[in-house]
Order: sequence, then C-alpha cells, then structure tokens
Amino acid sequence: MVWQRPDNRQPYQLRPVNFEKGFTRFAPGSVLAKCGDTKVLCTVSVNEGVPKFLANTGKGWLTAEYRMLPSATSQRQAREFLKLSGRTQEIQRLIGRSLRAAINLEALGERTLIVDADVLQADAGTRTTAITGGFVALADAISYLLKQGILEKSPLVGQVAAISVGLLEGEPFLDLNYEEDVAASVDFNVVMNQNLGIIEVQGTAEEGSFSRKQLGGLLDFAEKGIQQLLIAQQDAIPDWNNIYQV
Repeated sequence: MVWQRPDNRQPYQLRPVNFEKGFTRFAPGSVLAKCGDTKVLCTVSVNEGVPKFLANTGKGWLTAEYRMLPSATSQRQAREFLKLSGRTQEIQRLIGRSLRAAINLEALGERTLIVDADVLQADAGTRTTAITGGFVALADAISYLLKQGILEKSPLVGQVAAISVGLLEGEPFLDLNYEEDVAASVDFNVVMNQNLGIIEVQGTAEEGSFSRKQLGGLLDFAEKGIQQLLIAQQDAIPDWNNIYQV
C-alpha cells in the first residue's frame, strides 16, 4: 500500500513556502513564515549586554523563545505562563542552537539577539518553520543594525534552514502536514546549513524501528527540501550579498 498525500503532493515535494517581511512594526527583524497551513511569526529583538557567562568576553549571544497561541490548533490550548512544557523548552533550545550556527558571536559584540517564534496556526512542522523563518528575520535584523550603524560588520557567516521528513507505509516523505505527522511510523526534524552540513537531527520511530537505508532516504529527501528553502530564504532577503560574510 502506498501512502496517498492529502494534498496530492509528490513524496519529495514541499508545501508552498512564503516569507512576509515587515509583518510587525517595531522589531528590527519581523517575518511571517508560512509553510502550507503552518504560520509562524518570527521576530528578532536586540538587547545591549549578554548573559553573565559571556560578560567581558567581547562575544554576543543569540537565544530564542517559542510559543503556540491558544487558537493555533483545532482545540484551544491553555497559554503557558510561569512553567513551560518540556516540548516548548526543547523547541526553543533547538531554535537557538540552530540559529547560533549562522552567527559569528565575536562580530556581534556584547549584544543579545532574541528570536521570538509565535505559532499563529499549526499544521505540523512548527519548529522547522520557526527555524527557517527565524533565519530570515535574523538576516532582516542584521541588515537593520548595519544600516543604523550599530554594527560595522555583519556577523552573519552561515545560512540555516530546517524541514521535517518521515516514513509512511515504509516510504520517505518530505515536509509532513498534521495528518501525515500523526500517521508516520518514523518522524525526523533535520536542520542544515548552506553547505548541507547537518546542524541537528531529531528523529524517532513511533512504532517498531527503521533501517540505515531508510535513514539515508530520509536524509536525501531532507537535503532536497532544504536546498529549496535556502533559495527561498535568499530570495526573501534583498541585500543578501551585503550581509552574508562568506
């Protein structure tokens, strides 16, 4: 039996991707990232100063916060206030780790970049959309800091994108929506850089196990998807050649 995708995409095909820049007014970087029916508002703010463990080192820092709005899913979810769920903490750490891979912290100086990822609508892939859209918002914020003279040199030294892959009926599929995510026997989130080097892989078998051959197929699909996302990101950043330090 071959899995039939609900939206009739090919197994290797991404959902429609869009980055709407300048979605909010005050944040130096602001992007509404859309991946199919998943919509994540990614903003980047800048604070002078760094955490105590980096004080007087000359290095900056990047951290992330992730939240899902109560109405982002079909059933309302309570807001998280003082105590964050394990899932939320895991995701925001993943976003921070992933995006720090694109930054020269010394070139940033003793400043902290705060990436906020707020899920407006969830149809699976919220963490990968947050990373991919968060990078565009990060680039937007760096462009702003350069234009304002706050930074003399761009600290952006890499590019980062992320995508989900999974096994359905034993075959690999790219960019799972909610229906597929629930049905998948194996589910992976893959983060890569501009050279398709792996930054992080999160994956597990929901039932049974999977082979090394199947793992290779999943990573092949992830590479194809991330290649397309890297191009889409650059297309969304008009001054890419000015802010990206090769």
